[in-house]
Amino acid sequence: MSDSHLLTGHVVLSDNTIPQGAVAIEDGLIAWVGPLVDLPQRYAALKPEDSGNSSYLLPGFVDVHNHGGGGASFPDSTSIEDVRTAANEHLKNGTTTLIASLVTAALPVLEERAGLLADAVEQGVIAGIHYEGPFLSEARCGAQNPAYLVPATPAAAQKLVEAARGYAVSITLAPEMCLGEDGREAVQILVDGGILPSWGHSDCTISQANEAIDMGEKLLHAAPIRGGKATVTHLFNGMPPMHHRAPGPIPAMLAAAQEGRIIAEMICDGVHIDPLLVRESAQIVGRDNAVFVTDAMAAAGMADGSYVLGPNEVTVADGVARLTHGGNLAGGTSRLIDQVRTAVEEGGIPLVDAVFMASKQGARVLGLTDRGEIAPGLRADVVLADRDFNVVAVYRGGELVGE
Repeated sequence: MSDSHLLTGHVVLSDNTIPQGAVAIEDGLIAWVGPLVDLPQRYAALKPEDSGNSSYLLPGFVDVHNHGGGGASFPDSTSIEDVRTAANEHLKNGTTTLIASLVTAALPVLEERAGLLADAVEQGVIAGIHYEGPFLSEARCGAQNPAYLVPATPAAAQKLVEAARGYAVSITLAPEMCLGEDGREAVQILVDGGILPSWGHSDCTISQANEAIDMGEKLLHAAPIRGGKATVTHLFNGMPPMHHRAPGPIPAMLAAAQEGRIIAEMICDGVHIDPLLVRESAQIVGRDNAVFVTDAMAAAGMADGSYVLGPNEVTVADGVARLTHGGNLAGGTSRLIDQVRTAVEEGGIPLVDAVFMASKQGARVLGLTDRGEIAPGLRADVVLADRDFNVVAVYRGGELVGE
């Protein structure tokens, strides 16, 4: 049993917890989970590799919307080492599966960056690519540079599909950009290329939102890809607030999520959305239809200062990233472990639900059935954290992750 590990602590499962539990790992997989008192004899000789019941054992987190960290930015990476630097900041903090997000830029730049990220997928550094743009609303582009926004056309969509070489998993689309003939054909091409629609950065009406949601659902029913459901790019952010005479997209997205037709991203960092609104929204749509994402940029895990996000300059002060010129929020600086802490301590969200939305739900979005929870037979992605949600150790595929 030389390739075996025994972890003990407060095990957080998808639906409950084991206060004094144990997780046995063999050959990169979770071999056994249960109360420590029921530990099978074959693991009795293994020395626990943690601090015992004062610690949480959490599943490895899955982030489906992430622009960087550790001082490096995926949209600005020019080498695999740049990509690795950004990914490792989140990996050492418990995110064992990460999708690298690009931001709006000139199409040739997006194609070049997607090619580099595709190489990084093939090397196991990241798990896929998310295009945040360029088919977005100028009125709600947020930190996206409006100079590079373009209409959703079949030709542009085909270029993005080909550049990612099958590794693009999602793309943020403003519904109003996709309802004409060209837009609909573009979405069809993207879905045919294995890319999930993620509705957002939009100034659309409630009717346009419903029309886009219906279109995406029909396309994904006809040819299921990934987890089979479109998502909403960071619900509430990058869209007009709901008003009783001009409802906008938010009520349509909440209703569709509640019905299990789409999955709503939320940035539970205490900056983008009030944690209490995160809690109420999760109660409305159900945890099965909500997923935590970081939308992190290069400053995640770094000090305040000056950074870049694609073609834009960003200033980080008190941990909050904003465009240097304009002041819009420009991504986040949290890791998913930070969001679990915020959800539990500030939002009052049950620990099991917060962890679920930061782990298994992301895996479900991606259609990955081999990870996202602590259960026998799954890949041994396990995070050991103290009771203040500080990461003590991370195992990915049964291997201890180094600094």
